[in-house]
Amino acid sequence: MNISLNGQSLTIDQVHQVAHAKGGAVKLSIDAKAMDKMKASRAFVFDIVKKGAPVYGINTGFGALSSMHIAEKDLATLQVNLIRSHCTGVGKPFSREVTRAIMLLRANCLTSGFSGVEPSTVELLLDFLNNDITPVVPEKGSVGASGDLAPLSHIALALIGEGEVEFQGKIVNSDVAIKSLGKNPAVLGPKDGLALINGTACMAALGALAVFEARQIMKLADICATLTMDGVKGTDKAYNPKITMLKPHPGQIACMENLNKLVLGSKLKDSHPDCHKVQDPYSLRCVPQVHGACRQTLIHAEQVIGLELNAVTDNPLIFVESAEVISGGNFHGEALALVMDYLAMGVAEICNISERRIEKMMNPTFSELPAFLTRNSGLNSGLMIAHVTAAALVSENKYLCHPASVDSVPTSTDKEDHVSMGVTAGRKLHEVIENAKSVLAIELLCNTQALDLQRPERTSDALEAVYSLIRKTVPTIEDDRIFYKDMNNIIKVINSGEVVAAAESKLGALN
Repeated sequence: MNISLNGQSLTIDQVHQVAHAKGGAVKLSIDAKAMDKMKASRAFVFDIVKKGAPVYGINTGFGALSSMHIAEKDLATLQVNLIRSHCTGVGKPFSREVTRAIMLLRANCLTSGFSGVEPSTVELLLDFLNNDITPVVPEKGSVGASGDLAPLSHIALALIGEGEVEFQGKIVNSDVAIKSLGKNPAVLGPKDGLALINGTACMAALGALAVFEARQIMKLADICATLTMDGVKGTDKAYNPKITMLKPHPGQIACMENLNKLVLGSKLKDSHPDCHKVQDPYSLRCVPQVHGACRQTLIHAEQVIGLELNAVTDNPLIFVESAEVISGGNFHGEALALVMDYLAMGVAEICNISERRIEKMMNPTFSELPAFLTRNSGLNSGLMIAHVTAAALVSENKYLCHPASVDSVPTSTDKEDHVSMGVTAGRKLHEVIENAKSVLAIELLCNTQALDLQRPERTSDALEAVYSLIRKTVPTIEDDRIFYKDMNNIIKVINSGEVVAAAESKLGALN
């Protein structure tokens, strides 16, 4: 697949594709019209240098040092010093996928033609992506304003041949990887260093990859809820469209439609018309309302992050047509930080209600199934502690959902006096998403076992397809065994997208 960047049309799906692409599966280039804009912007920068008047980011110091004018002979050194001094990240490196997404978003922003960057430097950044050269970028060090300076500096350091990269399965100096391409490290000129590091690429990359994952989690949660409903012989009466249309939030409507499609044709659902259970607990009865509200956080996140992918977040910005260089604050990540905190809460609530459904399957008083879903309880503990693990993850999510965006630590002698903490919000969001996969994997471990205990009755074709998929690697539980292996196997099929695909193979696309 070929993607030509122009700073205007990148999508969340494309970010995910590039982030996960291997072996040259995706080839990136710069759109011809975008290249013309970049060249014009670059020429304007050199015109400023020639005139000599101080312009921030081109021939001045940075941040609190912006009042200091830098001589023309020192401008290249200024940019290299900027990159070296800003490489202050700490902690473990971002994953290959996150780092690739960051590089893609920075390149896309620069192709807009408002940054004045040397086009060949951006082309080298795309060479890194096209040839699977991944800079080592520590996770911690950005406060989410003035751009993601520290993480982006580690990428820029790799471009000038002084950083570390993962290449061909090894960590090597970046100049080695660049030379293997038959190229030379980037030589920074006026504004190049600042253009490479001043933007929201790190935050936006975390957000875009999280949105892609959260889409799958919302569908998966609906699948889990209906499997559990049938596993405990609950009722779908609360999913009646008449109820939802009296409270027509878009997320609730989407969830309600999914639930009704998923249980359509279930013999198990229709096997207890005179059931003595008058009403199900909220964790089953209120799925449209709770899952629907969680979907609203995703809807908002998609809107904000989708816009940010093609935003120009450099500073200062160069407007060639009006012959202006204007300093502003598009590097500030407030919108991203807020929406990632919001989405984290939405995904965490998916976990909260899932854990309650798991508990209902453990409890014979409600489920009328053997305690902990094992026929020979006492001798066997069954899925008792699998539920405890879900409870632990749900509890962990609660502190991970403390919003990073409400914090701000002034930096740079109070010049940068309000920051977003957007990268922190994004990192926490990814932890909540990983926890969600584990909690939903535990629910699938439990509700497929509950279905076995309800045999010979069968659920719907869509849910039977999911059941059969799980049973390929997780056999019916007869006696206690090592359950973490089962949980990990289910997480693998969740990550592969096979669970959602199994249901959709019978229904068509879910909302």
